[in-house]
Amino acid sequence: MTSTTDKPTIVLVHGAWADGLSFAALTERLQRHGHTVLLAPNPLRGVAHDTKAVSDFLAQATTGPVVLAAHSYGGMVISGAALGNPLVRALVFIDAYAPVDGESASTLSNERPGSLLNVPDPTTVFDFVVPAADATQGEYDSYIKRDRFHEIFADGIPAHEAAVLTAGQSATALAALGTPFSGTPAWQSIPSWSVVGTADRVIPPAQLRAMASRAGSTTVEIDAPHLSMTADPRRVGHVIEQAAAASV
Repeated sequence: MTSTTDKPTIVLVHGAWADGLSFAALTERLQRHGHTVLLAPNPLRGVAHDTKAVSDFLAQATTGPVVLAAHSYGGMVISGAALGNPLVRALVFIDAYAPVDGESASTLSNERPGSLLNVPDPTTVFDFVVPAADATQGEYDSYIKRDRFHEIFADGIPAHEAAVLTAGQSATALAALGTPFSGTPAWQSIPSWSVVGTADRVIPPAQLRAMASRAGSTTVEIDAPHLSMTADPRRVGHVIEQAAAASV
């Protein structure tokens, strides 16, 4: 194992219906290669709330250069959380949203055909929990239906691994999915890399490519589902390491 002293800290931000477990294989690989890895909290309550949580974490948990990598909805969050932070030297979008002002995760997923979450009846793919009788729709918690998770999120990943991820879903408020990003995205001023899973069934690959192109990202396509870092941690890890090497 090589020294971590000359390497940027890698901070990972999970997406909707997930937690740090979705990064387990990737984290283990990066640690074996001598990287310091931190998993930032992403409460999945709403874009502004979650952005502040990650921004606060970055301010308190790191003192040197950072590579900030996110999966899926986490891309909405890091696009705001990295803004104005001089320690963040690179962004990595792993099958992730890279929005501009006024775009939400839902609008970006539905803009092009191919998302299995873009259905006429949301109850066919989601289970909803209403936290209180007077809750607004944005406060509703959502989960991918357990019998659809493998097909939608993790096609190609062994069933026993998908079952663990299914059971570990984090509740995601509808506000997180439907609230637009506001302001200038950090990728306009910070170099970025993008991983495009060509078998993604949540964010259409055509949309991932379009966002990566707009951001001027160094783009790597891999044959993987939405959970590309679980399906192929070696390739995803290599992209993050490229970003880290360019940040020194």
